[in-house]
Amino acid sequence: MSTLKRRHFIKNLGLAGAAITMGTTKINASENKTFTYLKRNHSFTGEHINIALIGAGGMGNADANTCLKHENVSIVAVCDLYKTRLDNAKKKWGNDIFTTSNYKDILIRKDVDAVIIGTSDHWHKQISIDTLNAGKHVYCEKPMVHSIKEGHDVINAWKKSGKVMMVGAQGTSSVGNEKAKELLAEGVIGTLNFAEGFWARNSPIGAWQYPIPPDGSENTVDWERYIANTTKRDFDPLRFFRWRNYKDYGTGMSGDLFVHLFSSLHFITNSKGPNQIGASGGLRFWEDGREVPDVMIGMFQYPDVKEHGGFNLSLRCNFVDGTSGTTYLRLVGDQGSMDVQWDKIIVKTNDAVVADDFTKAKAKESGQVLTDRKQLQPPREMVYEVEPGYKGAHYDHFGYWLNAIRTGESVVQDPIFGFRAAAPALLCNDSYYQNKFIDWDPVTMKLI
Repeated sequence: MSTLKRRHFIKNLGLAGAAITMGTTKINASENKTFTYLKRNHSFTGEHINIALIGAGGMGNADANTCLKHENVSIVAVCDLYKTRLDNAKKKWGNDIFTTSNYKDILIRKDVDAVIIGTSDHWHKQISIDTLNAGKHVYCEKPMVHSIKEGHDVINAWKKSGKVMMVGAQGTSSVGNEKAKELLAEGVIGTLNFAEGFWARNSPIGAWQYPIPPDGSENTVDWERYIANTTKRDFDPLRFFRWRNYKDYGTGMSGDLFVHLFSSLHFITNSKGPNQIGASGGLRFWEDGREVPDVMIGMFQYPDVKEHGGFNLSLRCNFVDGTSGTTYLRLVGDQGSMDVQWDKIIVKTNDAVVADDFTKAKAKESGQVLTDRKQLQPPREMVYEVEPGYKGAHYDHFGYWLNAIRTGESVVQDPIFGFRAAAPALLCNDSYYQNKFIDWDPVTMKLI
């Protein structure tokens, strides 16, 4: 047996063995498919932490709710530019909670230990920097910045502060991502040479057609504060409540969804990012005045570096998707592939390696003689599914953040990691609007 075939055989036997050691293993009726549970036994607890929420919209509320599921966490303050959200915060978390439309009022409060930032993208940079400078820990929703020119400013403020800052692309803390990272390092799919990701939606809300509340007006929205760092214009409820559709406030499909795929890919592969970025797309369906496409395709070149060999990445996003929403990240190597979800992994090998030559060689060494004996084969497909009771990637992401605050440890998705995931996503927009490929240095995190 050749050295390559021997390695492939042993590697696949190791894959089958991993299924047994990880937890309960169930063999399907198919001879070539094995199921195993992904186990998660993390426990997050420690000293009490008071949090504040800046940006109490849909994602901000979801973040706060998830954070509060952890032990010894309380919410003491909320900031939002829409008065009804502040009223709802008091109804939800108590009348004694502090509310304001000026985030700086929260930063001077001594009872606030850490801040969750769930605002529109164009405020991420400044609020993050001001919060770090005020001596508070930060959880900032992705993308960390609104443009690549803002990235190093946030990184420098974080380094100077000594505080914990976590970026909210939650997949990096998922049991699926963590196991995929392990499997790739073990060589289960061989050498990575291609990856692809797809994120699709097919509903009005999923296409950012968020409902406009009846009371949304200049009387209930602090519009001047909202546009204070961007283009001055008259009040427009669409630009406030459906901000993702507009370049002044959002970062398009790539900044909202590609960044998740970049985060997972970079975590699994230990990559710093691509060095060439290209994108195309168009406005195919949602002709509602939005300024960003509803279909986008990205193409990326990853260089040959010490962390991984060179490979190519293709990403797609579709808001007119007839499948009602497909999401996956697939890693393809020379010996197999992995479909990675946050709570599930499907590993496929291209050719099941027969143990015959290897076994005969070992038998010959020991002086045994074999005739027509059937040999063991590894499975061609392995399915990892999370065990019952898993609390989810969002829960664990906040758990890692809270644990780092309490212990002084680091987090994976710090501002450097967050910028390396955000930058190629944001550069997709630049490539799309400029109709050209863009060169990027993923090490120095600068344009070439």
